[in-house]
Amino acid sequence: MGPIAKLESITQFNEERGQETLHPLITLLDQSKSKPIRVHRFLSELYIIFLKHEKCADILYGRSQYDYQEESLLFIAPGQLAGFEEDGTMLQPNGLALAFHPDLIRGTALGKTMRDYHFFSYDVKEALHVSAREKQILLECFGKIGYELIHPTDKHSRKLIVSNIELLLNYCERFYDRQFISREYVNKDILTKFEELIDNYFIADQRLAGLPTVGYCAEQLHLSPKYFGDLIRKETGQSAQEYIQNKVIAVAKEKIFDTSKSISEIAYEMGYKYPQHFTRMFKQHVGQSPQDFRSLN
Repeated sequence: MGPIAKLESITQFNEERGQETLHPLITLLDQSKSKPIRVHRFLSELYIIFLKHEKCADILYGRSQYDYQEESLLFIAPGQLAGFEEDGTMLQPNGLALAFHPDLIRGTALGKTMRDYHFFSYDVKEALHVSAREKQILLECFGKIGYELIHPTDKHSRKLIVSNIELLLNYCERFYDRQFISREYVNKDILTKFEELIDNYFIADQRLAGLPTVGYCAEQLHLSPKYFGDLIRKETGQSAQEYIQNKVIAVAKEKIFDTSKSISEIAYEMGYKYPQHFTRMFKQHVGQSPQDFRSLN
C-alpha cells in the first residue's frame, strides 16, 4: 500500500482532475471532463459527494469497500480515509462530484446540523442507490448549485449555495429512508442475526468483555454503528442502545429464576464488574431489585 495523500483544498481537488476552480470553498465537476487521476488513497479534509453513473473500480472507505452500483451516491466527510488501492494505474472518473470545505458552512444552520446526516459516516454496502426519478431530483439540486458557481458573486451567493446543499442532503435523507424500506427483507434478516448475537453473547463466556455495546454489535454484523443505529430505530422504534438494554434485562430476568445462583454470580455472568451496578440497572428498568423480583416470582 502506497503513502496516504492529504486532500486539503478545493483547488487541489480540481487540479488533480484538470478542472478550473470557480470558488475557493466549493466545486461541482462533470467528471467526464476530468483528466484521468492516479489511483491512490487519500485523507479528506473536505465534504465530498460523488454521483456515480457507472461502477469504475472498488472504492475503499476506511478499511472496507463501498459496494456501489450504477447511479449510486457516495459520501465522504472530513477526517475520513477513502480512495483506491494504489497499483500505479490511472483511472477516468465518471458522474458528478460535489466537494466543499467545512468553512463554507461554518456559522450557518447547515453547519450546526451537518452531523445529523448520518450517511456521511456509512460504511460497507451503504452507498445510496437512486432510481431514475430520484436521480432527476438530485440533478436539479446539483444544477442549482452549479448555476450559483457561474453566476457573478453577490451578497446572496453563499446563502443560496448553502441552502441548495441542504436541500440536496434532505432529499438524500428521504431516499435513504426509502432504501431502508425497500431493503426491508435484508433488514429483517439483520435483526434476526442481531437477536442471535445477543442471545449467544450471554451463552458464551463473555464476562471479561463486559456488556455488549452498539459498536460491538455493529462490528459483528459488518455494519457501521451509525447505519446499524438507524436500521434498528427504523425497524423497532427504539435506539440500538435501548434495544440492547431491553435484551439484557430479558436475559437477566431468565437468569434470576435460577435460584442455584446468587444475584452476585448472575451479575458477573452478565458482564458486570460490580454486582451493585447490576442491581441498580435492574431496579431502574424493572422497578424492583433482582432479589425482590426473584422473591415475587
